[in-house]
Amino acid sequence: MRLITFHADTREAVGVLLTDTPHLLDLSVAAPDLPRDMNGVVALGNDGLNTIKKLCHEPPDEALIALNDVIIKAPFPRPHRNIMCVGKNYREHAEEFHNSGFDAAGKSAIPDHPIIFTKLPTSVIGPNEPIPSYLDPTNSVDYEGELVFVIGKPGRNIKKSDAMQHVYGYTIVNDVTSRTQQNKYNQWFLGKSLDGFCPMGPALVTADEVGDVNSIRLLTKVNGEVRQDAAVGDLIFDIPSLIAVISEGRTLLPGDLVATGTSAGVGLGFNPPKFLKPGDTVEITFDRVGTLVNPVE
Repeated sequence: MRLITFHADTREAVGVLLTDTPHLLDLSVAAPDLPRDMNGVVALGNDGLNTIKKLCHEPPDEALIALNDVIIKAPFPRPHRNIMCVGKNYREHAEEFHNSGFDAAGKSAIPDHPIIFTKLPTSVIGPNEPIPSYLDPTNSVDYEGELVFVIGKPGRNIKKSDAMQHVYGYTIVNDVTSRTQQNKYNQWFLGKSLDGFCPMGPALVTADEVGDVNSIRLLTKVNGEVRQDAAVGDLIFDIPSLIAVISEGRTLLPGDLVATGTSAGVGLGFNPPKFLKPGDTVEITFDRVGTLVNPVE
């Protein structure tokens, strides 16, 4: 299923994108007892998914809304915790970043262990919302197309062999970055947490619909030019490894978001760098997950 957060009239609600129809299913109408926000829906786990699946088989007419009448927001407009992110998790990108002069994370291009940082919830914007590049006075705004996995089942000290049981589904983020700030402060949080620097969406796609996540590809275009093209299977640290590391002594909760890293082809990898500028459009696609499009202002 493809779950979305949408805005219609004066309200925000969770819906389901239906196949072969230009309508969505408004869960706030079809099932008023369900939570009205994505964090709450995810927390219901499989019981919630089973309820929603039944509604999708015979959706009530009064709960159908034309897609043209809504604004699709980020699936999690305000995540309940910081978005966890993984740095240098594709080999070719790790090398291009290390050689760019912007890497202040260490002497080695390829990390021995996952590099984890976070982005503030206030950095999140939705599909088609403009990326506010003007908030970075250094004019070094870069793009990073990333697959995000969403935790559904809580846990701590999760074994790699059990890790995928904790994944509810997937979405997409653009890990927008001020490269100068990332380098200046010798860490990544500040340069990646500016307001509007985490476009997300358009949907939360449940794990059963995505299937083998390692077989899907990332494709990022800027103004129609292909910049990134890589397989999720090329991750240095795969999703089970990331879950095992992050949950070591730390409890993962339903709705936690983990961005898995980006591939080679980001702006800083070019000579000279191809940083984003007002008027650009960034388009990030992952097979079976969707396409996230955002203009730059």
